[in-house]
Amino acid sequence: MNNLFPHTFHIPVMGLGYTIDTPVKVARFGITSVVSIIQDTLVEQVREFYCKKTGEEYIPIPLDDIDHRAKRITAYLNLIKGIVEEQVEKMKKEPFEEGKDIVKYFELLPNDSPLKELYKEMKLLKGGSAKAFLQKQLRDNMVTGEIDVNIMTKLDSPNYAKNNELLPVEYCDAMAALRGYAKSDLSSSLVLSAGLNPRLFSYMEEFQDFFPDENGEIKKKVILKVSDYRSALIQGKYLAKKGIWISEFRIESGLNCGGHAFPTEGKLLGPILEEFKINKSELVSQLLEMCNATLEEKNQPKLKNIPMMRITVQGGIGTAKEDKFLREYYNLDGTGWGSPFLLVPEATNVDDETLNQLIKAKKEDYYLSFASPLGIPFNNFRKSSAELQRHARIEKNRPGSPCNFQHLASNTEFTERPICTASREYQRLKIKALNKLPSVNGEIKKEIDIVTEKDCLCEGLSSTVLLKNNIPVPHKLEAVTICPGPNLAYFSEVFSLEQMVGHIYGRINNLNLLNRSHVFINELVMYVDYLKSEIQKSSDSLSDKRVKYFSAFKANLLNGIDYYIGLAPNLQDEKEEFINKLKEELEKIKNSISEYSLSEIGKLAFQTV
Repeated sequence: MNNLFPHTFHIPVMGLGYTIDTPVKVARFGITSVVSIIQDTLVEQVREFYCKKTGEEYIPIPLDDIDHRAKRITAYLNLIKGIVEEQVEKMKKEPFEEGKDIVKYFELLPNDSPLKELYKEMKLLKGGSAKAFLQKQLRDNMVTGEIDVNIMTKLDSPNYAKNNELLPVEYCDAMAALRGYAKSDLSSSLVLSAGLNPRLFSYMEEFQDFFPDENGEIKKKVILKVSDYRSALIQGKYLAKKGIWISEFRIESGLNCGGHAFPTEGKLLGPILEEFKINKSELVSQLLEMCNATLEEKNQPKLKNIPMMRITVQGGIGTAKEDKFLREYYNLDGTGWGSPFLLVPEATNVDDETLNQLIKAKKEDYYLSFASPLGIPFNNFRKSSAELQRHARIEKNRPGSPCNFQHLASNTEFTERPICTASREYQRLKIKALNKLPSVNGEIKKEIDIVTEKDCLCEGLSSTVLLKNNIPVPHKLEAVTICPGPNLAYFSEVFSLEQMVGHIYGRINNLNLLNRSHVFINELVMYVDYLKSEIQKSSDSLSDKRVKYFSAFKANLLNGIDYYIGLAPNLQDEKEEFINKLKEELEKIKNSISEYSLSEIGKLAFQTV
């Protein structure tokens, strides 16, 4: 057990509001979680809420302050840091009595934690100096969960002054968010997701907290969320050449995750983890050499010894056996459990209406959509109030959203100033342009459906925390967008924090009665379905580029299946019946890919394989 991380799992960022205050709820119990900081209006509203709740003075940071985004983020992060520190200080003074947070802290720890063993030993003692001594040891060794923050690097829209004059680049969304975190008092990690943003990555060089001090310690560490080894190597080298060390590579399933999905070219999670396992030592040595060379050039203190570089994984993990196998077989430092925590009100923000919908949801209610204005596949929930609102607007012949925040405004097809493809303005202009074109076989209708599938995420992913806490919702737009991973289909109750943590550590089982395959199989099926869908969409105009893409995709899938067949005997905690069933599923999927390639489209797509 790593003394810096009492738990083997973390709670990833979810949406804009679902985990925005999760540290206030779980950090004192040693659980690390990730806050989204990009939506500064939401950040300011939640700051006001917690100031009133804790008795702190709330001083508004107005929109007319040119640096309001960064200042709001700094103020909020400092506030929740203070709240958590006060919680921990209070908890450490509590007696070891049932119902107290200090008891909950130790009860939540994983079964094999040395601190948990010490706690059990202390409980057996009836009293006296020996018991008091162990209690002091326990209190002294308690570690608080980190308050990490997330910036999705693609969310870096430009901003404008009141006179519509374009502001300098440092006021773009992601740049301002980075500055807000960098100027906060936090000592934690910045989680960068969605790929390389050269401008943003370069901006990190301006803040000393991202560099090691004279003891080799880094106050603000960097975590890169990646989909494969190649991406990790490219981004890691880019930052290392600037003297920025990557303290963790957070591998996420390309499809079996919540929120935005970044499909790899058919590369499956198992083979990706194997590549990290084989190459970690080389990755560390390469990046360390580059990083220290740059630090020396900058006259900065160099990294001493071999600094920490964690490798973790998240996306679709559903059982304690899967979690344990991933950590132990691939030598991982931890796992991420996201979507199941949406059913834990103690940890995340889900309004009552949406929570009830999730509890009653069926497997088909979770689907991969193209609702995101970013043009990236987006895991969606059919029963959400945002989806109902989107359809209602289409029926009223008023598709699109008002677009009050413009964080995803990037399209200049019809306007000089970028607008969002989910906005009412864009969809009206686009539909008008499409209707002027000749339609063949309902092609225009299909194109219009693609346009109107886009939905506002800025408000939809924010509203739930406001509804749950009775905070006024801006513009009275109360529709909720929620983006769980498809793995949530196997959980159908509201759980306490103890129950969900207990499930992760194998103390209880929270799965519903649905038949659930192994995490590797579930992801594989999603990739096969995604490939078939993409081929069908390309059937009318299959370019050479797409043929090569599909060919590589299929080859990677088949290689991945062969890898899993060879891996199956290593699932030592699983029963022989389970392993045999897994092999049967793999062979069946392998045959289905071959059979599909016999179709007319498939022949074209796979002829080079």
